[in-house]
Amino acid sequence: MNATAHAIAPVAEDDTGAWLKILSKYRQPRFGRSTFELLVTVLPFAAFSAAAYVSVFLGYPIGLILVLPAAAFLLRLFMIQHDCGHGSFFARRRLDNWTGRVLGVLTLTPYDYWRRAHAAHHASAGNLDERGIGDITTLTIDEYQALPWSRRLAYRLYRHPLVMFGIGPAWLFLFKQRLPFGMMKSGSLPWISTMATNLAVAILAALMIWAIGLVPFLLVHLPIVLIAGAAGVWLFYVQHQFEETHWSKTEEWQFPEAALHGASHYDLPLALRWLTGNIGIHHVHHLSSRIPYYRLPEVLRDHPELAGIGRITLWQSIQCVKLVLWDEKSRKLLSFRDAAKAAKTS
Repeated sequence: MNATAHAIAPVAEDDTGAWLKILSKYRQPRFGRSTFELLVTVLPFAAFSAAAYVSVFLGYPIGLILVLPAAAFLLRLFMIQHDCGHGSFFARRRLDNWTGRVLGVLTLTPYDYWRRAHAAHHASAGNLDERGIGDITTLTIDEYQALPWSRRLAYRLYRHPLVMFGIGPAWLFLFKQRLPFGMMKSGSLPWISTMATNLAVAILAALMIWAIGLVPFLLVHLPIVLIAGAAGVWLFYVQHQFEETHWSKTEEWQFPEAALHGASHYDLPLALRWLTGNIGIHHVHHLSSRIPYYRLPEVLRDHPELAGIGRITLWQSIQCVKLVLWDEKSRKLLSFRDAAKAAKTS
Protein backbone atom coordinates (compact mmCIF):
# COMPACT_ATOMS: atom_id res chain seq x y z
CA MET A 1 0.00 0.00 0.00
CA ASN A 2 1.18 3.53 -0.76
CA ALA A 3 2.60 5.49 2.14
CA THR A 4 0.03 8.20 1.60
CA ALA A 5 -2.76 5.73 2.22
CA HIS A 6 -1.19 4.68 5.53
CA ALA A 7 -1.02 8.27 6.65
CA ILE A 8 -4.68 9.07 6.03
CA ALA A 9 -7.54 7.70 8.06
CA PRO A 10 -10.66 6.54 6.21
CA VAL A 11 -12.91 9.41 5.21
CA ALA A 12 -16.67 9.29 4.81
CA GLU A 13 -17.84 9.49 1.20
CA ASP A 14 -19.83 12.68 1.79
CA ASP A 15 -17.21 14.46 3.91
CA THR A 16 -16.33 16.73 1.02
CA GLY A 17 -14.47 19.22 3.16
CA ALA A 18 -12.06 16.52 4.27
CA TRP A 19 -11.63 15.37 0.68
CA LEU A 20 -10.58 18.84 -0.40
CA LYS A 21 -7.77 18.77 2.16
CA ILE A 22 -6.69 15.24 1.24
CA LEU A 23 -6.65 15.88 -2.49
CA SER A 24 -4.46 18.95 -2.12
CA LYS A 25 -1.54 16.54 -1.58
CA TYR A 26 -1.79 15.38 -5.19
CA ARG A 27 -1.76 18.80 -6.82
CA GLN A 28 1.97 19.09 -7.47
CA PRO A 29 2.93 18.05 -11.03
CA ARG A 30 6.27 16.50 -11.91
CA PHE A 31 8.02 18.58 -14.57
CA GLY A 32 9.80 15.61 -16.16
CA ARG A 33 6.59 13.57 -16.29
CA SER A 34 4.66 16.47 -17.79
CA THR A 35 7.31 16.95 -20.47
CA PHE A 36 7.24 13.23 -21.23
CA GLU A 37 3.43 13.23 -21.47
CA LEU A 38 3.57 16.10 -23.94
CA LEU A 39 6.21 14.44 -26.12
CA VAL A 40 4.54 11.01 -26.23
CA THR A 41 1.37 12.74 -27.39
CA VAL A 42 2.52 15.38 -29.85
CA LEU A 43 5.10 13.19 -31.62
CA PRO A 44 2.67 10.33 -32.47
CA PHE A 45 0.07 12.90 -33.50
CA ALA A 46 2.56 14.53 -35.87
CA ALA A 47 3.74 11.16 -37.20
CA PHE A 48 0.28 9.73 -37.88
CA SER A 49 -0.90 13.00 -39.41
CA ALA A 50 2.16 13.32 -41.64
CA ALA A 51 1.87 9.71 -42.79
CA ALA A 52 -1.79 10.24 -43.68
CA TYR A 53 -0.98 13.44 -45.62
CA VAL A 54 1.86 11.82 -47.53
CA SER A 55 -0.19 8.73 -48.33
CA VAL A 56 -3.11 10.71 -49.75
CA PHE A 57 -0.77 13.11 -51.57
CA LEU A 58 0.91 10.15 -53.29
CA GLY A 59 -2.44 8.70 -54.32
CA TYR A 60 -2.85 5.98 -51.67
CA PRO A 61 -6.25 6.70 -50.08
CA ILE A 62 -5.79 3.68 -47.81
CA GLY A 63 -3.65 6.03 -45.75
CA LEU A 64 -6.83 7.75 -44.57
CA ILE A 65 -7.11 4.99 -41.95
CA LEU A 66 -4.31 6.83 -40.15
CA VAL A 67 -6.67 9.70 -39.33
CA LEU A 68 -8.10 7.50 -36.55
CA PRO A 69 -4.94 7.27 -34.42
CA ALA A 70 -4.13 10.88 -35.32
CA ALA A 71 -7.55 11.95 -34.00
CA ALA A 72 -6.99 9.91 -30.84
CA PHE A 73 -3.74 11.73 -30.14
CA LEU A 74 -5.30 15.10 -31.00
CA LEU A 75 -7.93 14.33 -28.35
CA ARG A 76 -5.12 13.63 -25.90
CA LEU A 77 -3.47 16.94 -26.82
CA PHE A 78 -6.73 18.64 -25.92
CA MET A 79 -6.58 16.96 -22.51
CA ILE A 80 -3.12 18.43 -22.02
CA GLN A 81 -4.46 21.83 -23.11
CA HIS A 82 -7.25 21.30 -20.59
CA ASP A 83 -4.75 20.71 -17.77
CA CYS A 84 -2.80 23.78 -18.87
CA GLY A 85 -6.00 25.79 -18.51
CA HIS A 86 -6.25 24.67 -14.90
CA GLY A 87 -2.59 25.51 -14.29
CA SER A 88 -1.98 21.89 -13.36
CA PHE A 89 0.22 20.56 -16.16
CA PHE A 90 3.49 22.31 -15.35
CA ALA A 91 2.18 24.47 -12.48
CA ARG A 92 4.16 27.33 -14.04
CA ARG A 93 1.57 29.79 -15.24
CA ARG A 94 3.47 31.24 -18.20
CA LEU A 95 4.60 27.83 -19.43
CA ASP A 96 1.13 26.35 -18.99
CA ASN A 97 -0.48 29.26 -20.83
CA TRP A 98 1.85 29.24 -23.82
CA THR A 99 1.69 25.46 -24.08
CA GLY A 100 -2.09 25.74 -24.06
CA ARG A 101 -2.09 28.52 -26.67
CA VAL A 102 0.11 26.54 -29.07
CA LEU A 103 -1.98 23.40 -28.62
CA GLY A 104 -5.10 25.51 -29.18
CA VAL A 105 -3.98 26.08 -32.77
CA LEU A 106 -4.01 22.30 -33.32
CA THR A 107 -7.28 21.70 -31.46
CA LEU A 108 -8.96 24.80 -33.00
CA THR A 109 -9.73 25.96 -29.47
CA PRO A 110 -8.76 29.54 -28.52
CA TYR A 111 -7.01 28.87 -25.25
CA ASP A 112 -7.65 32.01 -23.17
CA TYR A 113 -11.26 32.29 -24.32
CA TRP A 114 -11.90 28.60 -23.60
CA ARG A 115 -10.07 28.78 -20.25
CA ARG A 116 -12.35 31.54 -19.00
CA ALA A 117 -15.51 29.70 -20.11
CA HIS A 118 -14.28 26.45 -18.59
CA ALA A 119 -13.51 28.16 -15.29
CA ALA A 120 -17.13 29.34 -15.21
CA HIS A 121 -18.24 25.76 -15.83
CA HIS A 122 -16.20 24.51 -12.87
CA ALA A 123 -17.48 27.31 -10.64
CA SER A 124 -21.14 26.63 -11.37
CA ALA A 125 -21.50 23.00 -12.50
CA GLY A 126 -24.68 21.53 -11.09
CA ASN A 127 -26.22 24.91 -10.23
CA LEU A 128 -29.67 25.14 -11.83
CA ASP A 129 -29.59 28.94 -11.58
CA GLU A 130 -26.26 29.34 -13.40
CA ARG A 131 -26.58 27.17 -16.49
CA GLY A 132 -25.42 28.17 -19.94
CA ILE A 133 -21.65 28.76 -19.87
CA GLY A 134 -19.42 25.91 -20.92
CA ASP A 135 -21.95 23.15 -20.33
CA ILE A 136 -24.56 21.02 -22.09
CA THR A 137 -27.93 22.78 -22.06
CA THR A 138 -30.17 20.81 -19.69
CA LEU A 139 -33.77 21.68 -18.86
CA THR A 140 -35.91 20.59 -15.97
CA ILE A 141 -39.20 18.81 -16.66
CA ASP A 142 -41.18 21.89 -15.64
CA GLU A 143 -39.11 24.17 -17.88
CA TYR A 144 -39.57 21.85 -20.83
CA GLN A 145 -43.32 21.52 -20.25
CA ALA A 146 -43.66 25.33 -20.17
CA LEU A 147 -42.07 25.77 -23.62
CA PRO A 148 -44.09 26.29 -26.80
CA TRP A 149 -44.02 23.32 -29.22
CA SER A 150 -41.44 24.95 -31.47
CA ARG A 151 -38.89 25.32 -28.68
CA ARG A 152 -39.63 21.81 -27.41
CA LEU A 153 -38.82 20.56 -30.90
CA ALA A 154 -35.61 22.62 -30.93
CA TYR A 155 -34.56 21.10 -27.60
CA ARG A 156 -35.34 17.59 -28.84
CA LEU A 157 -33.23 18.20 -31.94
CA TYR A 158 -30.41 19.68 -29.86
CA ARG A 159 -30.35 16.61 -27.62
CA HIS A 160 -30.57 14.11 -30.50
CA PRO A 161 -27.33 12.04 -30.75
CA LEU A 162 -26.83 12.90 -34.44
CA VAL A 163 -26.88 16.60 -33.59
CA MET A 164 -25.08 16.38 -30.25
CA PHE A 165 -22.20 14.21 -31.46
CA GLY A 166 -22.27 14.84 -35.21
CA ILE A 167 -23.34 18.34 -36.21
CA GLY A 168 -22.52 19.78 -32.79
CA PRO A 169 -18.76 19.12 -32.76
CA ALA A 170 -18.41 20.41 -36.34
CA TRP A 171 -20.28 23.59 -35.43
CA LEU A 172 -18.32 24.05 -32.20
CA PHE A 173 -14.78 23.51 -33.45
CA LEU A 174 -15.05 24.81 -37.03
CA PHE A 175 -17.35 27.80 -36.54
CA LYS A 176 -18.47 28.72 -33.01
CA GLN A 177 -14.98 28.99 -31.54
CA ARG A 178 -13.93 31.39 -34.27
CA LEU A 179 -15.66 34.17 -32.29
CA PRO A 180 -15.88 34.65 -28.50
CA PHE A 181 -19.59 33.86 -28.23
CA GLY A 182 -20.84 34.51 -24.72
CA MET A 183 -17.95 36.88 -24.04
CA MET A 184 -18.37 39.48 -26.76
CA LYS A 185 -18.43 42.25 -24.15
CA SER A 186 -16.04 40.67 -21.64
CA GLY A 187 -12.98 42.72 -22.48
CA SER A 188 -10.21 42.31 -25.03
CA LEU A 189 -8.76 38.95 -23.95
CA PRO A 190 -11.45 36.69 -25.47
CA TRP A 191 -11.18 38.61 -28.75
CA ILE A 192 -7.38 38.52 -28.79
CA SER A 193 -7.46 34.81 -28.00
CA THR A 194 -9.90 33.89 -30.76
CA MET A 195 -8.46 36.19 -33.41
CA ALA A 196 -4.85 35.18 -32.71
CA THR A 197 -5.81 31.51 -32.83
CA ASN A 198 -7.73 32.06 -36.07
CA LEU A 199 -4.72 33.78 -37.62
CA ALA A 200 -2.35 31.00 -36.55
CA VAL A 201 -4.75 28.34 -37.85
CA ALA A 202 -5.07 30.18 -41.18
CA ILE A 203 -1.28 30.46 -41.58
CA LEU A 204 -0.74 26.79 -40.72
CA ALA A 205 -3.54 25.71 -43.07
CA ALA A 206 -2.17 27.88 -45.88
CA LEU A 207 1.28 26.33 -45.50
CA MET A 208 -0.16 22.81 -45.53
CA ILE A 209 -2.31 23.54 -48.59
CA TRP A 210 0.71 25.06 -50.37
CA ALA A 211 2.76 21.96 -49.56
CA ILE A 212 0.28 19.17 -50.39
CA GLY A 213 -2.76 20.78 -52.01
CA LEU A 214 -6.26 21.66 -50.87
CA VAL A 215 -7.94 18.29 -51.42
CA PRO A 216 -5.37 16.16 -49.51
CA PHE A 217 -5.42 18.72 -46.71
CA LEU A 218 -9.21 18.60 -46.38
CA LEU A 219 -9.36 14.81 -46.75
CA VAL A 220 -6.98 14.37 -43.83
CA HIS A 221 -7.39 17.36 -41.56
CA LEU A 222 -11.18 17.59 -41.42
CA PRO A 223 -11.70 13.95 -40.37
CA ILE A 224 -9.02 14.28 -37.70
CA VAL A 225 -10.63 17.39 -36.23
CA LEU A 226 -14.19 16.09 -36.46
CA ILE A 227 -13.45 12.66 -34.97
CA ALA A 228 -11.43 14.15 -32.12
CA GLY A 229 -14.10 16.80 -31.59
CA ALA A 230 -16.92 14.25 -31.48
CA ALA A 231 -14.98 12.14 -28.97
CA GLY A 232 -14.32 15.22 -26.84
CA VAL A 233 -17.97 16.25 -26.82
CA TRP A 234 -18.95 12.68 -25.94
CA LEU A 235 -16.59 12.61 -22.98
CA PHE A 236 -17.79 15.96 -21.70
CA TYR A 237 -21.40 14.84 -22.15
CA VAL A 238 -21.29 11.54 -20.25
CA GLN A 239 -19.25 13.03 -17.43
CA HIS A 240 -22.17 15.22 -16.38
CA GLN A 241 -25.21 13.69 -18.09
CA PHE A 242 -25.83 10.52 -16.10
CA GLU A 243 -28.85 9.44 -14.09
CA GLU A 244 -27.53 10.07 -10.58
CA THR A 245 -25.84 13.38 -11.32
CA HIS A 246 -26.32 16.39 -9.06
CA TRP A 247 -28.27 19.58 -9.75
CA SER A 248 -29.64 22.03 -7.20
CA LYS A 249 -30.79 25.62 -6.79
CA THR A 250 -28.36 28.30 -5.62
CA GLU A 251 -29.64 28.26 -2.04
CA GLU A 252 -28.83 24.53 -1.75
CA TRP A 253 -25.86 24.36 -4.10
CA GLN A 254 -22.45 23.70 -2.52
CA PHE A 255 -19.31 23.38 -4.58
CA PRO A 256 -17.77 20.27 -2.96
CA GLU A 257 -20.99 18.25 -3.14
CA ALA A 258 -21.78 19.36 -6.70
CA ALA A 259 -18.22 18.55 -7.80
CA LEU A 260 -18.05 15.10 -6.23
CA HIS A 261 -21.58 13.97 -7.13
CA GLY A 262 -22.31 16.05 -10.24
CA ALA A 263 -19.48 14.55 -12.28
CA SER A 264 -19.06 10.89 -13.09
CA HIS A 265 -16.29 8.38 -12.70
CA TYR A 266 -16.26 7.13 -16.30
CA ASP A 267 -14.50 3.82 -15.76
CA LEU A 268 -12.93 3.18 -19.15
CA PRO A 269 -10.63 0.35 -20.32
CA LEU A 270 -6.96 1.04 -19.63
CA ALA A 271 -6.01 2.07 -23.19
CA LEU A 272 -8.89 4.55 -23.38
CA ARG A 273 -8.00 5.96 -19.98
CA TRP A 274 -4.52 6.72 -21.30
CA LEU A 275 -5.74 8.24 -24.57
CA THR A 276 -8.28 10.42 -22.74
CA GLY A 277 -5.83 11.64 -20.13
CA ASN A 278 -7.77 10.02 -17.26
CA ILE A 279 -10.51 12.60 -17.78
CA GLY A 280 -12.97 9.88 -16.81
CA ILE A 281 -11.97 10.38 -13.18
CA HIS A 282 -14.02 13.49 -13.53
CA HIS A 283 -15.52 13.75 -10.06
CA VAL A 284 -12.06 13.95 -8.52
CA HIS A 285 -10.99 16.43 -11.19
CA HIS A 286 -13.95 18.69 -10.43
CA LEU A 287 -13.29 18.51 -6.71
CA SER A 288 -9.62 19.42 -7.17
CA SER A 289 -8.92 20.65 -10.69
CA ARG A 290 -5.25 21.41 -9.97
CA ILE A 291 -4.38 17.71 -9.86
CA PRO A 292 -2.43 16.77 -13.03
CA TYR A 293 -4.34 14.20 -15.06
CA TYR A 294 -1.56 11.63 -14.71
CA ARG A 295 -1.88 11.75 -10.92
CA LEU A 296 -5.63 11.12 -10.83
CA PRO A 297 -5.15 7.30 -10.80
CA GLU A 298 -3.00 7.76 -7.69
CA VAL A 299 -6.01 9.25 -5.94
CA LEU A 300 -8.20 6.22 -6.70
CA ARG A 301 -5.39 3.86 -5.77
CA ASP A 302 -4.88 5.50 -2.38
CA HIS A 303 -8.59 6.13 -1.76
CA PRO A 304 -10.60 3.35 -3.46
CA GLU A 305 -13.78 4.54 -1.75
CA LEU A 306 -13.88 7.35 -4.34
CA ALA A 307 -13.97 4.88 -7.24
CA GLY A 308 -17.61 3.95 -6.68
CA ILE A 309 -18.99 7.50 -6.60
CA GLY A 310 -20.82 8.26 -9.84
CA ARG A 311 -19.21 5.26 -11.55
CA ILE A 312 -20.44 4.43 -15.02
CA THR A 313 -19.01 1.85 -17.41
CA LEU A 314 -18.58 2.14 -21.16
CA TRP A 315 -21.83 0.23 -21.73
CA GLN A 316 -23.74 2.24 -19.13
CA SER A 317 -22.55 5.47 -20.74
CA ILE A 318 -24.33 4.57 -23.97
CA GLN A 319 -27.59 4.39 -22.02
CA CYS A 320 -27.01 7.96 -20.79
CA VAL A 321 -27.75 9.39 -24.25
CA LYS A 322 -31.50 9.09 -23.63
CA LEU A 323 -31.33 11.07 -20.35
CA VAL A 324 -32.37 14.60 -21.27
CA LEU A 325 -34.51 16.25 -18.56
CA TRP A 326 -33.86 16.88 -14.87
CA ASP A 327 -36.60 15.80 -12.48
CA GLU A 328 -36.41 18.05 -9.43
CA LYS A 329 -38.60 15.68 -7.40
CA SER A 330 -36.67 12.43 -7.87
CA ARG A 331 -33.40 14.36 -8.40
CA LYS A 332 -32.53 12.29 -11.46
CA LEU A 333 -32.03 12.79 -15.16
CA LEU A 334 -34.84 11.16 -17.12
CA SER A 335 -35.63 10.32 -20.73
CA PHE A 336 -38.40 12.18 -22.56
CA ARG A 337 -40.67 9.16 -22.07
CA ASP A 338 -40.01 8.84 -18.33
CA ALA A 339 -40.26 12.60 -17.92
CA ALA A 340 -43.71 12.56 -19.55
CA LYS A 341 -44.82 9.85 -17.10
CA ALA A 342 -43.42 11.82 -14.18
CA ALA A 343 -45.22 14.98 -15.34
CA LYS A 344 -48.55 13.14 -15.50
CA THR A 345 -48.24 11.75 -11.97
CA SER A 346 -47.11 15.01 -10.37
